[in-house]
Amino acid sequence: MTRSRPTTRTWVAAARPRTLTAAVAPVAIGTACAHAAGGVAWGPAAAALAGAALIQIGTNFANDVFDAEKGADTADRKGPVRAVAAGLISAAAMRTAMVAAFALAVAVGGYLVSVGGWPVVAIGVASVAAGVAYTGGPWPLGYHGLGDVFVMIFFGQVAVCGTAYVQLGTVPALAWWLSVPVGAVATAILVVNNLRDRETDAGAGKRTLAVRLGRRFALAEYAGLLAIAHAVPVVLAVSGRPWCLLGAVTAPWALLLVRALIRAVPGPAMNRLLGATAQLLLVQSVALAIGLAVG
Repeated sequence: MTRSRPTTRTWVAAARPRTLTAAVAPVAIGTACAHAAGGVAWGPAAAALAGAALIQIGTNFANDVFDAEKGADTADRKGPVRAVAAGLISAAAMRTAMVAAFALAVAVGGYLVSVGGWPVVAIGVASVAAGVAYTGGPWPLGYHGLGDVFVMIFFGQVAVCGTAYVQLGTVPALAWWLSVPVGAVATAILVVNNLRDRETDAGAGKRTLAVRLGRRFALAEYAGLLAIAHAVPVVLAVSGRPWCLLGAVTAPWALLLVRALIRAVPGPAMNRLLGATAQLLLVQSVALAIGLAVG
């Protein structure tokens, strides 16, 4: 039987557009930090956004093909359909798309290297390597409980501080501070994903923290990450940047999400919570960016 050609909708779904807030948010915050330090550079900012989105898409394609090959995306999985596992896109085509996304990211990175020099090379190489190694290679990070650390570092410190660096030539202290809430909420998105997939991940040998340490730990981790994300704006407001308090306006929403996750069972409810957590990341980041813009 001949496999039908994947549709545009199938490719868009495989790119996981809901997760792209994790690429947009750190660039928005990094650019806002550059503004607060007196120097937005829109060319590098736009390139940083394009590069971050392409790396995120490439990582999503890598996850799709490598999880399918390792047996993590089975018919019992409660999350959205994954293209390779469902036979909608061949593994070969997905690998090609993965390479193309990373290649485009490297091309964008060429411009950023001309602006920021060798540190940008290090950031780019590390980001692409981590995107592949998250679920691929001989020792995939996500299969050994290191996915949470990966997301915190690369979607927090690396993305926020890297964005500020290519615009300023240096990383202000504010960028280090604000990389924490961005990385924390991005990691919380992963926690929902791993809690939802805990049973099928365990069966496939994918030892996420939710598998290793259990449901209660995952719930506590989620609550703790959202608490940290909303504590940092308060600390910054008390320390002399009062408008950063805008980043705490999403705290009631975060509390509702924690309560909803405690009650949720794997399936559509957790899929909605994953999307809602991604929305929380974007809204809080926009609020923080506005706070930095006006004060």
